[in-house]
Amino acid sequence: MNSAALAHPGRSQSANAEKFLVLPIVILILAQMGATGDNGALSLATSALTHELGATTSEIQLANMVYPLVGGAFMIAGGLVGTIVGWKKTFRIGTLLCAAGEVALAFAPNMIVFIWVGRVLVGFGASFMIPSVLGLIPLLYHGSNRTVAFGCIGAASGLSAVLPLILGVVMETAGMRVTFLVLGVYFITVFLFSLSLPATNQVDERLRFDGLGVALAAAGLFMVLIGMSGISSWGLITPLAACPFKIMGISPALPLIACGLVVLAVLVRVEGEVERKHGIALLPSAFLRTPQVLAGLVANALTFFFMGAQSILMAPYLQLVAGWTPIDVGTISIVTGVPTFALALGIPKLLPRANPRHVIQAGYLAMALALGVMAMSVTIDGANAAGVYLGAFMAGVGAGTVSSHASNIVALALPEREASQSGGIQTTMRNVGQAIGVALLGAILLFGITSTVRARAASDPSISTEVRDALSGMTVDLGSDAEFAAQIKDIPMTATERHALVNIQARARFDSTRTAYAVGAVIVLLGLATTPAIKTARKQEG
Repeated sequence: MNSAALAHPGRSQSANAEKFLVLPIVILILAQMGATGDNGALSLATSALTHELGATTSEIQLANMVYPLVGGAFMIAGGLVGTIVGWKKTFRIGTLLCAAGEVALAFAPNMIVFIWVGRVLVGFGASFMIPSVLGLIPLLYHGSNRTVAFGCIGAASGLSAVLPLILGVVMETAGMRVTFLVLGVYFITVFLFSLSLPATNQVDERLRFDGLGVALAAAGLFMVLIGMSGISSWGLITPLAACPFKIMGISPALPLIACGLVVLAVLVRVEGEVERKHGIALLPSAFLRTPQVLAGLVANALTFFFMGAQSILMAPYLQLVAGWTPIDVGTISIVTGVPTFALALGIPKLLPRANPRHVIQAGYLAMALALGVMAMSVTIDGANAAGVYLGAFMAGVGAGTVSSHASNIVALALPEREASQSGGIQTTMRNVGQAIGVALLGAILLFGITSTVRARAASDPSISTEVRDALSGMTVDLGSDAEFAAQIKDIPMTATERHALVNIQARARFDSTRTAYAVGAVIVLLGLATTPAIKTARKQEG
């Protein structure tokens, strides 16, 4: 490795003369892998959380969502902090917070601590660490090296496939708590490696921290995503038994979503004023007025929306309904990870002149096809293994293809400082996309199961009015026939009624899961409407 390049990685060089820095990208890949691996560990822990901490499906949905919720709410702030105090400092703060969160998860005595301490800490850590990963790349790499570096970060999602398999073995042999401790040690190791990152020429500017923008962004995103996740347990319009309060007699889910959208609209107006006065804002206007940037942000969001769909639809169904072990589920990550890694890294390296618009369009089509294959692999009492693996492979093809260009097309369309700050915006979009995937598709799944069971029970003449009334106050979780039978064991009914209800629930979870997959595929395909805006294929460098 060229020592001059290490000493002055940000200096202006021609793309051909600049050496590619290997050690920094390895460190950044390890950080990205850790963030993705944490989500994988949670997916593997579905069964353990149910049996060790008594988690319901709604609580598992919330645990899946809190990390991207917190990350999504504060990653824009993390990107701004990195611009002000330096990307290396925020990177190290993030790794230490992630390590602390994993330790809290390992020792959590109940789901309240697990969700609101452990998952929140990991989310805060990611809000500093991941924007720093994307913020450091424009400072360390230039020209074609930058394209390859962004491809490497996209490929990190594929490399992350190794972690769930390893963690699945740890979980199967040593338990859930040891698994999260292992992740804590992993993040400490990344922190130690980060001490060797080379110096950068990040401009030392006296910039103002946009506290009002951070508060508005956090509040708006929190209300939207909590409202979405609450649909399944609170009700869409009519309040369910678990609804904590009512707003004008209806469930608070939709009012919260509406209030959040209003707050986010106010954020856009406020940030325009902040940028005019102070020169820097949480949400620079260049992000909103540049169509290619918006298309790139959508690509980031949809890739992680897709991952959120997998975490709330595939992993719980395979463990809770089909009875797959953590190791079984971990092997799926390898099938997804290999093509993700190969395409995210290989497309920019082997096809440097490929049209980014066509690449991303192909990725969207592959992701939608993968969701369709996954939907068809679901059976009444489990899943078709061949279909699961085929869908997982197509998932990797789609995610790797989109990831190969999603970040770079944002950086290409922005000035240098905004390109560096874009790390926070991009990772916010990734986490918001993931949180929406978990919240929206989880709501479709769980609300669909509950409403379908009630509707079909009401139309079944073999089920008495008393049993129907008892079901009206119950939220039906995703689970096996035996788990549903245990859930309704305290309702007085005949053996015939119990058998009919178990069959109704099995059909309801099957239909709702397939419906959720179909909705996910439609949302991914809607991303095609943004791709005509992708026009800039390379940035002119002085």
